[in-house]
Amino acid sequence: MSDKNTGNSRVARHKKTNQKPTAKKKKSLFWRIIKWGILAVVVLILAGIGLFAYYAKDAPKLTQSDLESVVSSTLYTSDNKAFKKLGLANSTRASSEQIPTTLKDAVVSIEDRRFYKEKFGVDPIRIASAAVSNVTGKSSLGLQGGSTLTQQLVKLSVFSTKASDQTFKRKAQEAWLAAQVERQYSKDQILTFYINKVYMNNGVNGMGTAADYYYGKTLKELSLPQLALLAGMPQSPAGYDPYLHPEAAKTRRDLVLDALVRNNKITTAEATAAKAVPIATGLVAQKDAANTSTDDKATDAYVKEVITDLKKKGYNPYTDGLKVYTNIDMDAQKKLYTTVNDDSSIPFPDDKLQTAVTITNPNNGKIVAMIGGRKTGNVQLGYNRAVQAGRSNGSSMKPLMDYAPAIEYLNYSTGYKLVDEPYTYPGTSVQLHNFDNQYVGTITARNALANSRNVPAIKLLADVGMTKASQFVEGLGITIPSDAGFSYGIGGNVSTLQESAAYGAFANGGTYYKPTYVSKVVTADGITHNYDSEGTQAMKSSTAYMITDMLKDVISKGSGTLAQISGLYQAAKTGTTNYSDEEVTNSAGAINSDLAKDSWFAGYTKDYSVTVWTGYDEPLKNGLTMSERNVAAYIYRSMMVYLAQNSTNSNWTMPSNVIAKNGELYIKGTTTAESSSSSSSSSFSESILSSSSTSSSTSSSSSESSVAETSSSEPVETSSSSVPETTSSANPGSTSSESNAGGDISTTPSQ
Repeated sequence: MSDKNTGNSRVARHKKTNQKPTAKKKKSLFWRIIKWGILAVVVLILAGIGLFAYYAKDAPKLTQSDLESVVSSTLYTSDNKAFKKLGLANSTRASSEQIPTTLKDAVVSIEDRRFYKEKFGVDPIRIASAAVSNVTGKSSLGLQGGSTLTQQLVKLSVFSTKASDQTFKRKAQEAWLAAQVERQYSKDQILTFYINKVYMNNGVNGMGTAADYYYGKTLKELSLPQLALLAGMPQSPAGYDPYLHPEAAKTRRDLVLDALVRNNKITTAEATAAKAVPIATGLVAQKDAANTSTDDKATDAYVKEVITDLKKKGYNPYTDGLKVYTNIDMDAQKKLYTTVNDDSSIPFPDDKLQTAVTITNPNNGKIVAMIGGRKTGNVQLGYNRAVQAGRSNGSSMKPLMDYAPAIEYLNYSTGYKLVDEPYTYPGTSVQLHNFDNQYVGTITARNALANSRNVPAIKLLADVGMTKASQFVEGLGITIPSDAGFSYGIGGNVSTLQESAAYGAFANGGTYYKPTYVSKVVTADGITHNYDSEGTQAMKSSTAYMITDMLKDVISKGSGTLAQISGLYQAAKTGTTNYSDEEVTNSAGAINSDLAKDSWFAGYTKDYSVTVWTGYDEPLKNGLTMSERNVAAYIYRSMMVYLAQNSTNSNWTMPSNVIAKNGELYIKGTTTAESSSSSSSSSFSESILSSSSTSSSTSSSSSESSVAETSSSEPVETSSSSVPETTSSANPGSTSSESNAGGDISTTPSQ
C-alpha cells in the first residue's frame, strides 16, 4: 500500500511540477506584451511630440495686424501686375462694444460651445467627436470639424482652406499658433477678430459689413433671427445666402437658434418665435455694383471664371489670402472690351446683339482674353456667354469633325474629289441642303471647305464614321453627345472657349492644351502651386498642317474674306446657323428663313487662336440679317490686327511626311489616284466657286488686299434646314437624333 501510495504521490507531484512552468511562461509573456505596448505608446507619443515641435518651429509669424485685417486674394496679370483684389473692398470693422452679446453667444454656440473653457486654443473633445463623425459618417449641419474658433481665426489669417493643404504639418502649425493667440489675446478679442474677418458671400467680409449689406442696419439694430442668420453663414457663405438659397438659410438659422437654447442663452419660447419669422424679413434689395470701374467691367468675365476655377481647385479666393497669377493679357483684354462695346467701326445694329469672344495661346493653352457679353451695365460676375455651350457653332465644326478626321484616319488629301449633289443623311430620307440650296458637282476637299459646302462635309463624316469622328473631337476638348447624328458635323453645341482651344491644336501642329486661366497660386504661407497645362497629341502634325493650309483659303478667297489682313499668315473658318421651319413658325412672324440664328468666326495664327460668336439672347425674337452676320468677322479682324502687332508673323512649316503636288497636299506614301466619294457627278459651277486652289505649302496664308467693305455677295454658309429625329444605320457610330440642322438650342440664358 505504501509503495503504491508513494508512486501515486510521485506522479501527482510530477504533474504539478509540469504545470508551473507553463503558467509562469504565459504570465511572463503577458507582462512582456504589456511592457512593450506601453513602451511603443511612449515612443509614439515622444515621436509625435518631436514631429509636432519640428513642424511648429516653421510656423509662419502671426501678428495682430494679421488677425485684425481682412485677408484678400490678389489677382495678377500675365506680366505679374496686380489688377484685382477679392474680399477686401467691402469690409468695415466693428469694435467689441458694437457687437451684440447675442451675436457673440450665437457664434460660440454654433461654432465652438466650449470656446471659453479652451486654454490652449484646441479642443481634444471636439477633435475626437469630429473624428468619430467622420469615420461613422454621422454628422450634423451644426458641426465644424475639429477646429476651434481660435483655430479657424488662425486659418483665416495665414493659411489656405484648400482641402489638400490640410496636412499634419499644417494642423500642427495651426494648433501651435492657436496656442500663441490664446496666450496673447483675451477670449473677447479673439471672438471680435473672428466676427470681423469671416466671409459672408457677395464680396462681404465681417458680420458688421454683412449687417449693412443684407439688412441696411448696424449689428446693434438687428433682431434675434437676423443675428442668428449671420452667425450661421460662415460655415457655407454661398450655401446659406438668403438671396440665393432662402430655404437652406432658414434651416441653418434655426440650427443656430437651437444651439443658443442648448447653451442656455435664450429660452425655447424665444427660439420658437424667432423661427416663425420668414427668412426674407428685413432683407434689403440686393445691391448692384454701382461703382464698378471700367477695368472691372472689362475683366468681369475673366475674373468670374478665375474665381470658379480657384474654387474647383479647393481654394476660397475670398478668405485664403492668395496671390493668383492669371494668364490674362490686360492690354488685349481692354482692347477686346472696347472693341465690342465702344468701337464705332464694328457695325452692331443695336445694343441687344450679343457676342462672346475667347482668345487663347495655342502653344500652351493659356487664356489670353475673354468677353462674355456686351452692354451689360454694372453687373459683376454676370452671365458669361463665352463658356456657355448652348448655341450651335455651324460650319466652324467642319474642320474639327469632318475634314481633320478624314485626313487623320483615311489619309485623304486636300485635293480629294467629292461630289456636291442632292444628298440625304445616311440611313434617313432627310435631305441635306447647302447654304444656297444649289449643288456644284465635283469639287475638291479644299474648295468644299473654303466655300463651306455642307454635302461634301457630311460625306466625309460618313466616310470616317461618327464613332471615330467623335473620338477625334473629344481629343480636342469637345464632347459629342452619344445620341448625336450626322448633322453635328455641320454644327454642334460648343462654346467659344472650347472652339478656341480646339483650333489651337491646328495652329501648333497637333497638340491639344486644356485652356487655363491660372498659371500659379501662392498661398498665404508662401507655398507655390503651379497649374500649367500639359499638352496631349490630338492629331498628326500632317493633319494639322493640311487643315491649316486649307483654312488659309477661307480667308484668301472663301467665306471669310472680310478678315483679310495684309501680309499676315492666318487661317480661319466661318460658321452660321439658320432657323428650323418649326422655329420660324413659333416666332409668330418675328423671324423668317432669310435670317440666321448664330454667326461664328474662328481663326488663328501661330501665336493666337480667336473664336467669336454673335447672336441674340432671345433668338426667336431677333435674327441676324446678311450684313449683321459679318459682325463676328469684323470683331475677329480688329482683335487679330491688334494682337499681330506684338507677335511674330511666321508661316507654318510643312512636315516631312507631307508632299505638295499641283497645289494640293498629300500624305507621303499614299496613292495619288484620288477616287470620288460618290459615283455620280455634275458640272462644276464656276460662278459660285473658284475652279482650283493655288495655295500650297510655300504660298502666303493671306491675301495682300485690304478687308472688303461688304459681304452680301459672299457665300454665307448655314446649316441645313430642319432635320427630324431619326435613327441612322449607315455606320455603327451614327445612331442619333437628327434634330434642328445645326444642332443649336434656342434657349434664352438666365442672367
